[in-house]
Amino acid sequence: MTDLARTPKQLGTAIRRIRKQRGLSQKQLGEKAGLRQETISLIETGNAATRIDTVLAVLADKELSRMCMHYILGAAAAEEAAAAAAVEGAIP
Repeated sequence: MTDLARTPKQLGTAIRRIRKQRGLSQKQLGEKAGLRQETISLIETGNAATRIDTVLAVLADKELSRMCMHYILGAAAAEEAAAAAAVEGAIP
């Protein structure tokens, strides 16, 4: 559990790592989230002044949020959250 994101810097590092794994530039991620490239850069560098709603706009991308869950919640909690989301999605 040493890889949990507990600070803005750690969360930004997780977002950067996942963005790069997906082959996206900061500009491309910003376009998906409705944010400027400069804002993505601030998030990734752990700018403490970044508003939570701005971070949530980035995490609104389902694939990115699933991948980040591991770093935010930890592996066990992320698996539980993914299972709960799958169950909710299966209910009409």
